[in-house]
Formats: sequence, C-alpha cells, structure tokens
Amino acid sequence: LITPVVWMVLGYSLSQGGSGNWIGNFDWFFLKDIGVLEDNGGQLATIAFLGMFAAITPALISGAVADRMKFSAWAIFVPVWSLLVYVPVFKWVYGGWLGDRGSLDFAGGTAIHVNAGIAALAAVLVLGKRKGWPQEGHPPHSMPLVMLGTGILWFGWFGFNAGSSLAASGQAAQAFMNTFLAAAAAGLVWVITEWLRDGKPTNLGAASGIVAGLVAITPAAGYVSGGAPLAIGGIAGLVCCYAVKLKSKAGYDDALDVVGVHLVGGLVGSLLIGFFANPEFFVCSCEEGIFYGGGAGLLGEQALANLAAMVWSFIITFGIMLVLKKTIGVRVSPQDEADGLDYSQHAESAYH
Repeated sequence: LITPVVWMVLGYSLSQGGSGNWIGNFDWFFLKDIGVLEDNGGQLATIAFLGMFAAITPALISGAVADRMKFSAWAIFVPVWSLLVYVPVFKWVYGGWLGDRGSLDFAGGTAIHVNAGIAALAAVLVLGKRKGWPQEGHPPHSMPLVMLGTGILWFGWFGFNAGSSLAASGQAAQAFMNTFLAAAAAGLVWVITEWLRDGKPTNLGAASGIVAGLVAITPAAGYVSGGAPLAIGGIAGLVCCYAVKLKSKAGYDDALDVVGVHLVGGLVGSLLIGFFANPEFFVCSCEEGIFYGGGAGLLGEQALANLAAMVWSFIITFGIMLVLKKTIGVRVSPQDEADGLDYSQHAESAYH
C-alpha cells in the first residue's frame, strides 16, 4: 500500500526526472505539472505502469524474510529501501549511467529481480534463520494454491513484459511470445533435472521452474527472437534448480528461494542478452549479441550493470537492516514466531 504512494510523491520524479546520470530531481514531486492535454495522458499511464514495478520489487524481498520479521520493521524498511535502493538503481538502468553505457534491461531483470534478489540475501543475513531451520522442513501448505498462484503469475507476467514496450507493437508481440516460451522451457528443464537428480518430478519444481524462466526472460524479452527464449529459459531452469540448493549449504534461510530464483535467474537472463541480443528488435542504438555478430562489449556492459546494482543494493540493504535491528528490532519473539505471524502480528488467521 505504501509503495504506490511513495512512487507517486517522490519515487517517479527521482527515478525519471531531469537529465542526471545518478539520480533524478524534484520536477515531478507529487506529480506536479504532469497533465493530460499534451500527450492524452500517456505520461500518467507510464507512471502507473512503472508504479507496479516499484510495488512488486520489495514484495519479492518479503518472500525471503517470511515467518520471522516484525511487521513494524517491514513497514519502515519498504519505503526506505524503495527510495535508497530501488529508485537509484532504476535511474541508473533506465536513463542513467548504466543505460547510457549500453546495458540492456527490457522489463526489469537488473533493476527488479537482481536488485531484489541480492537485497533479500542481505536482509536474511541480518535477520537470521527461522526457528528449527533447516532441520525442520517448511513445505508449502497447499500445492493447489501454489499451482493456482503460478498460473496467475504467469498470466500477469505477459502484461509486465509485453507492456514494457509501452506500445501495441511488434516488439510487444515478440516479448509476449518470448515470455510464454521461456517459462515453459524453464519449467520443463527444472522438472527433468529434479526427476533425474532426485528420482521424482514435482509440482513445486514445475512452478519454481516457470518462475525462473519468467525472471530470466524479463531483461531480454524485447531483444531476442527465434529459439533464444527457449535457450534462456532452459538454462535458467537448470541453473536455478541447483541454485536453490545452495541456501542449505551456505546457511542462509531464504524462505521462498528469492536468491536462487530471482537473483540467479535475473543474472542468467541479463548476461545471456550479451549472446542472444538480436539487433532487429532494438529500439535503441545498442550493440548486438555475440551470436549475431557482436563482440563481447554488450556482455561486458551487462556484467557491469548487474555488478553495480548488486554492490549498491547489498550494502545499502544490509545497512538499513542493521539500523532497524539496533533501534526497533527486526525479529519477532520466539513465541510470536511459534504462534505464527498472522496471529501474533495481525490478530487474524488464514483459516478458522
């Protein structure tokens, strides 16, 4: 609820206002001087559309800290993180120094998924593990709801990726098709991988693979064609299937695999742009991928953009969490955690 307000009041202006390479200005503070006569409301529609990205990004982080973070701390974390982390990174990628250098991010692989994924890692390192993890498993409580949610997410993702062309265009149609194919390929590869590795395919694996494919194609959706989305999705499905296993070995408790799916999947998709970017689909003067006659320049820019976003996001997120921990605290009590956060933090329950 608070993120759309922050975005309207200050976030959009700081992320898209002015011509600076690092941060915007206050020209559009409280949407000042933004009318509908000049462009028939086009800018307002763009602000609302981008506001959905601003809202979903901290929501990704919530999946990592589930079951143990205080709601009061979360309510402060979200607007602070949005202004100190999301807004600058968004500016760098779309209209700032990273975008000007030539890096590509069609619908938010770097600005959203890599950004939120590395922030989730910083947050859980400060927050600590859930009680009993990893000895006690925390499986999904309802697989039918998992599959229903995955279908809704897949459907909604078409709007994010195709809509990022900001026009009903051929590029939007290509992004739509790429989103469909990459998700299917990633889900298929994930299921096959766990079938061979663990002996049984699972619905949870299929759902996780679909999301990994959606994440991976997001930065590339408007820049690749042909079989590229199948390759990007398939690689993401394989890599992320193994990446989610790292949390047990490394000892960080990421409840919904935000690191393994969103950080790793976003990195996979973003870096593969350096190989698969097809100049026929560019709406900018950008370098083509290695497989289309380009050199390693675009791949280098993709690596730099993601590295810059990761360093900034991790450091600032870690700092925000530490300040909250030292002041109001970030972790619920052991009893509240045992009772469940629905009850202890909100005096309600999902089921009666």
